[in-house]
Amino acid sequence: MDHKALVAEAATYLETLQGIRRELHQIPEFALELPKTQERILGSIKGLGEITLGKNLNSIALLIKGAHPGPTVLLRADMDALAVQEDTSEDFKSTNGYMHACGHDLHMAMGIGAAHLIATHKDKLHGDVVVWFQPGEEGHDGAGVMLEEGAHMVSGNKPIAAYGIHVFSAMLPNRVFASRPGTMMASAGDLIVKVHGAGGHGSSPWMGNDPITPLVEAISGLQTFLNKKLNAFDPVIINVGWLEAGDTHTTNVIPETASFGATVRTFSREHFAKVRVVVADYLDGIAKSYGVKIEHEFSNATKVLINEVDAVARIERVVKDTFGPQRYFDMPTPMAGGEDMASIIEELGGAFIFYGAHKPGVDFMTAPVNHSNKAEFDDTVLADGAALLAALAFDHLGEPAA
Repeated sequence: MDHKALVAEAATYLETLQGIRRELHQIPEFALELPKTQERILGSIKGLGEITLGKNLNSIALLIKGAHPGPTVLLRADMDALAVQEDTSEDFKSTNGYMHACGHDLHMAMGIGAAHLIATHKDKLHGDVVVWFQPGEEGHDGAGVMLEEGAHMVSGNKPIAAYGIHVFSAMLPNRVFASRPGTMMASAGDLIVKVHGAGGHGSSPWMGNDPITPLVEAISGLQTFLNKKLNAFDPVIINVGWLEAGDTHTTNVIPETASFGATVRTFSREHFAKVRVVVADYLDGIAKSYGVKIEHEFSNATKVLINEVDAVARIERVVKDTFGPQRYFDMPTPMAGGEDMASIIEELGGAFIFYGAHKPGVDFMTAPVNHSNKAEFDDTVLADGAALLAALAFDHLGEPAA
């Protein structure tokens, strides 16, 4: 299938895809239960292939069977919104307390567009394509649930590669695709720490057992301790996001407990495992020094997103051949954000793609970023995004070499 022909065909879809995206933007839903979103997508993909719905989440797996036998490729679009009150000038903005502040409405529209392109030309497919519409990307392990339910196996064959696109309202020039081989995004999870001491009067701290001081020491020394124990060229980021201790109405009471929560980011599978051991040792040492009890828990984190080298080479070649060399950017470093596309790539192989979609006339280096309640996206990028997803599927599943 001629990739440039796909681009031209996708361009005729643009107005329709923009309309779908704007409808989805007005009905954002949270986490794993997205019934209105699922219903709207089903209306746009009716008749394109076999549909399998999720059992424990409102997911959709669309199977488009090719006319010729061959392997399976998976394309993924995430569906969920954030618990953010939108503050933009869009005339189609959300008013229900949730917001597609991370561009998942664009991802769904691109997935729908790619599905139509692929179904229209399935006579040229030597294999099958599975298009995933996945809830629960924003920290709810939607990818893991879909994998557990076997949604990747709807063709009867395990896909040989998976691809997804993520738009950005800032940080990338408009309409530029970006990726990198190896680690592209960090594992992202939480560390919750609770110190148990003994309450008392603030005038006589030796009569109680203050939990705040060991908590402060744990926070102030943690990053330095990690720097001494872990390879600095494989970074680990731990940043405290909240603290809880005592009563703001009094200063002369020693509380029984003190807590903090931090985000934890790692960039390799090795440090993902090692940081859990090192932090436990560190907190045990502080607990012994102060005679307190310290409990800690690491949340169920996303995995490190590690792109396959061959898959990124394919993306770069297809983008440059289809759109021109100026439309591809080779990322020099990973991004510290997390994504559960990591679970899909770890299981199936493939690669993730970033895509610049900032509003025209704004500086992409200073525009409101994804997750901001002021983030705005240029949805004229939808047609090219849909075309690239379809082109990657056809590039894998085109006519085999003689």
